[in-house]
Amino acid sequence: MQLIHSTFHKMAREAGTFGSMITRFAPSPTGRLHLGHAFSAVTAHDRARAEGGRFVLRIEDIDATRCKPAFADAILDDLAWLGLDWDGAPVVQSDRLPLYGAALERLADEGLAYPCFCSRADIAREVAASLSAPHGPDGAHYPGTCRRLDRASAIARAAVEPHSWRLDASAAAERAGPLTWTDEQTGTLKADPGLLGDVILKGRDRPASYHLAVVVDDADAGTTLVVRGRDLFASTHVQRLLQAVLGLPTPSYHHHRLIAGPDGRRLAKRDAAAGLDRMRANGLDGHALADLLRTGRLPIGFTWHDA
Repeated sequence: MQLIHSTFHKMAREAGTFGSMITRFAPSPTGRLHLGHAFSAVTAHDRARAEGGRFVLRIEDIDATRCKPAFADAILDDLAWLGLDWDGAPVVQSDRLPLYGAALERLADEGLAYPCFCSRADIAREVAASLSAPHGPDGAHYPGTCRRLDRASAIARAAVEPHSWRLDASAAAERAGPLTWTDEQTGTLKADPGLLGDVILKGRDRPASYHLAVVVDDADAGTTLVVRGRDLFASTHVQRLLQAVLGLPTPSYHHHRLIAGPDGRRLAKRDAAAGLDRMRANGLDGHALADLLRTGRLPIGFTWHDA
């Protein structure tokens, strides 16, 4: 266990000083990439290349129930088809579980994370019974049921009962103090640590949540600019909080606009017509598509979601 602690603290120290521009593209292999992924990848790739920096590819595969090796292989093929290259071997999250475990252990040791034994049904019942349940962009917050448990008893239960781990957002915010972060489109913003409530850091069947893994991985890679869609804008508030309490550096952010299909809805992996594999099968040239996206234009049938 001490080795894991040492590795994590060494990573945090070395990540403290950024060099040149470092961006990343971090898809989950839960399906085929679509046009929106292509726009994000092209944007991140070009920002790094324009400044002689590094473009990192990260495969976010810790959701073992949904991620498939075939989809991970397809990501590499799609990026090559677009004419994009990345620096170094792809970073694979499932190879990095000790780092996430070390980060969670640190938060738990400092009283900033707690075990949660509630099922989804338990949470739904308590939220329904509450007259003033706090809400955020994703709906009602977790009501804090297990946060109120005696600490020693909760740890003892965690040794024998299924559980997740949650961030104590209020305690973490008090520890961190006022925080800001910068988005290239919006400017400098005051972080709202409680915007998403006590988010999950480790699920019952998942070794780390998106929020925990992404801040650890971005610090480890020395990421200076996070390029991703506007649908993840709210997530940055809690990630900024995690960066602060874990002693990790904060990159800048570029939350780009999203793409919608013919039905007007923003693209998702279920939209087969937007899949890069479908476009390639129909004879579209990947390099030409990447160049089209660079100009801010889209193939016929697609529109900007926020237009």
